[in-house]
Amino acid sequence: MCSQSVIAGDTRNLRDLYPEIEPYKTGMLKVSDIHTLYYEEVGNPSGKPIVFVHGGPGSGTTGRERRFFDPQTYRILLYHQRGAGSSTPNACLEQNTTWDLVDDIEKLRKHFNVDQWIVFGGSWGSTLSLAYAQTYPDRVKALILRGIFCCRRKELLWFYQEGASMIFPDAWDKFVEPIPIGERGDMISAYHRRLTGNDEKEILKAAIAWTIWELSLSRLYVDPSHVARAINDTKYAIAFARIESHYFVHGAFMAEDGQLLKNADKIKDIPGVIIQGRYDVVCPAFTAWDLHKVWPKAEFHWVDDAGHSMKEVGIVDQLINATDKFRNL
Repeated sequence: MCSQSVIAGDTRNLRDLYPEIEPYKTGMLKVSDIHTLYYEEVGNPSGKPIVFVHGGPGSGTTGRERRFFDPQTYRILLYHQRGAGSSTPNACLEQNTTWDLVDDIEKLRKHFNVDQWIVFGGSWGSTLSLAYAQTYPDRVKALILRGIFCCRRKELLWFYQEGASMIFPDAWDKFVEPIPIGERGDMISAYHRRLTGNDEKEILKAAIAWTIWELSLSRLYVDPSHVARAINDTKYAIAFARIESHYFVHGAFMAEDGQLLKNADKIKDIPGVIIQGRYDVVCPAFTAWDLHKVWPKAEFHWVDDAGHSMKEVGIVDQLINATDKFRNL
């Protein structure tokens, strides 16, 4: 099923976030001899379980992410992945792979005493949600995915080598600036070497440049205050850049390129919604369309005047519609 979302700048009839809400419980869950994850529970303690899988990898969540769900209906479960946000140790790359994170979601499910839950993820969160659903399909009641990213080689090359660079040449010049010309043929590896080195000044410089590049491209209309986070919150920038480059230089630790699309038959009977900004240059639309073709039972929604960010009004509208759709599932 595919639907066209025609917005054309008219926001009068679009849904907005639910009101601000605080967690009724927060905690830390030890998931390995190294890593402990921060989590929070929001909404109705007896409600329908839904887990928010954040992006990055390495970004964490803020209070805003709690507001995509009807708090009277849902028991909203949010957490920070290994090395991200309030989880400890911060920016740690050891024992930090896609499959460690998949196992962590299952550990959280057991910790929360949940039988089945709805899984909600965007960008890298869509990658991890797909990996989890394909590993534990019986535990997933529905999937809500936005800004689809399958971490294929061509997706990484588009964003970090040649593709997005042609649309944002000014931002690209700033991104390549810290890297010597002789190393620019493999930007991910060049950044990974610096972000995992021992020179703290070089780590910070690389982290800020890496993060500015992504934040500069995440919205259809660039928000300078959003981009400034790379400079104003250096703890965030270092975790974000280190963990992303670690995952991307290793192809997200997939057994083969395109694994998540090739294994789509494992989720063929899971209800789902795919939401994609037409002008998303971080996770371009061809991946969402490829997923739609191998998972045709999922609803597909274009947002015609949006980029990548879940803060864009058309994306918000479609995500709220999706979470409301599954209230009675």
